[in-house]
Amino acid sequence: MNYKPILIVGGEPNSIFLEIFFKTLKIKKIKSPLILISSLDLIKKQMKSLNYKKKINLLDHKNIISENLNNKSINLINVNFKQKKAFEKISKKSNKFIEKSFQIAFEILRKGKIKKIINGPISKKNFLSKKYLGITEYISNHFQNKSTCMLIYNKTLSVCPVTTHLPIKLVSKKINEKAILQKIELINSFYKTILRFKPNIAVLGLNPHCESIEKFNEDEKIIKPLIKKIKKKYKISGPYSADTIFLKKNRNKFDVIIGMYHDQVLTPIKTLFEYDAINITLGLPFIRVSPDHGPNEKMLGKNKSNPLSLIQAIHFLDKN
Repeated sequence: MNYKPILIVGGEPNSIFLEIFFKTLKIKKIKSPLILISSLDLIKKQMKSLNYKKKINLLDHKNIISENLNNKSINLINVNFKQKKAFEKISKKSNKFIEKSFQIAFEILRKGKIKKIINGPISKKNFLSKKYLGITEYISNHFQNKSTCMLIYNKTLSVCPVTTHLPIKLVSKKINEKAILQKIELINSFYKTILRFKPNIAVLGLNPHCESIEKFNEDEKIIKPLIKKIKKKYKISGPYSADTIFLKKNRNKFDVIIGMYHDQVLTPIKTLFEYDAINITLGLPFIRVSPDHGPNEKMLGKNKSNPLSLIQAIHFLDKN
């Protein structure tokens, strides 16, 4: 089998990502050549700080010859970025470096020879500056694709929020038939095309116990009629109450649970699987995956971070 390279954008330089990347390279089961887009100077500093040694193979992003690549060295596309210490506080001074890293990745992806990308975490506050809700939307916008969704994937159970990094007070305004149906279509297509089976999908209600003291109840007026309308086309049911769906006897019936807002489904999935889950963006012209965690500034330089989510991301792309 000819394994295609996986692009990896390092993201925020002052995060735990390079640490878990170094740890991941020790895994011998990785088949696909990994191409890291990051700073040579930063890698050398963090390698020294974390007591890690590995040869570096510098690549020209305009002329990548993937047939000769393997993971015996770090295959690096260098983006200039320098700081005095291996780890510093996250700030806006890394924004141009992160943007340049993504620009190079997007240029490579548009050529079509590489169709798999992983990105390390970024600081939404500093890098996105309220222009985008998250990296999912940032990447989607650069490919002029608004029909995307966030799937937090585990082979046992996955979840998808209809709204992503949106303040709670704004969520109800964004709940509508079109938004929910878009997620259902993308998830169903992904499972059938990539994973080769039709998923059993549960849809949660917005309100506690799917009840509301307000005159307008989103569960009765929007979610329930939609599910009734599309039941013949999809393996789907709901709306279910969010407080009981994740009980073992209930969640075992489903492949995917769709929630109405971010923490409604991400809190339970992270409680159940911790680092054993990955974030997949559906609806792009390539497969984009990221480890399901942030920069974790409190753990910088301690060499104690768990690389499992990145390992699972790479293994997923190895197989698909």
